[in-house]
Amino acid sequence: MSLNDSNHDNGCVTTALLLAAGTGSRLYPLTQSMPKCLTMVNGASILERLVFVLNQHGFKRLVIVTGHLEHCIREFLGTRAGSVTIEYIFSPLYETTNNIYSLWMAREHIHEPFLLIESDLVFDGSLLDDMCYPDRIAVARMQPWMNGSTVTVNQFKQVKAFQSGAASLLNEIRYKTVNIYSFSRFSWLAIAKRLDRYISAGRVHDYYESVFADMVADGALSLQTISFDSKPWYEIDTIADLAETEKLFSADTYETIIRDGLTPQTIGISRPLFQQTRSRRAETITRVLSGVRSVPQPNSFNMKLIHEADLQENEEFPKKPTGTIH
Repeated sequence: MSLNDSNHDNGCVTTALLLAAGTGSRLYPLTQSMPKCLTMVNGASILERLVFVLNQHGFKRLVIVTGHLEHCIREFLGTRAGSVTIEYIFSPLYETTNNIYSLWMAREHIHEPFLLIESDLVFDGSLLDDMCYPDRIAVARMQPWMNGSTVTVNQFKQVKAFQSGAASLLNEIRYKTVNIYSFSRFSWLAIAKRLDRYISAGRVHDYYESVFADMVADGALSLQTISFDSKPWYEIDTIADLAETEKLFSADTYETIIRDGLTPQTIGISRPLFQQTRSRRAETITRVLSGVRSVPQPNSFNMKLIHEADLQENEEFPKKPTGTIH
């Protein structure tokens, strides 16, 4: 790696990779007619919220791996959202592969430091402040209601090891992975090579954490932990998760500082109602969340139907504790 490459790797990350190929089966019937990332949370979709946060943090490029109902995402965002250009990678095997395959699909499209994020996360935008630098992982102190991948951390706040499920040493503090990572170009090249090995071996049903775990274990990857304990975030897998998320993110409005001339069309949102306000000190758009009607509203479903679907879901899928901080 040259000195120029090193300097580029140490700068602020301005590319994001969103994995949004899954069917979101545990959110059915909401995901019957739209992809999971377009699920509405108090009037604004998960994707719309993410795009605003990326604009706030100066991102220039968003690459989305799509699958289930991918045309909905394309129609919703187009090719530009504010200062962010949008690119798409369609995963034709989205119904029979896991997120390791979606990440592998991006290997020939991203050649710079980037932020990796899942499409089911809603979080306070300021939590990205410390994630916009390479080779970092968002974590939260493990709580009884959480499950999924965890990590242990050394004295320098670097990941020491990954664990899956409840497996860990009893005398070590575990941290839940929030499914937001940033990688340097150097790390990404190494990850892509390791991904090639997994896919060539037919391990398309694995989670990408399997690759990260192996690389951390053999010293090929180093990740600095960033705590998400300070402000709210939530991972939406089920209808019950959606209800909890709406309790945390229930504000009627939110504001984002934008450059002059930004319109609903240039932000990439095709049909929402905007209430535009201009302050003397800054150019501001105040989005009235209750007025957004860009995609079908989950809350417009009959609540009895949703309740029945949630009961059916609990029979088909074991109810997992949420990955959230209250």
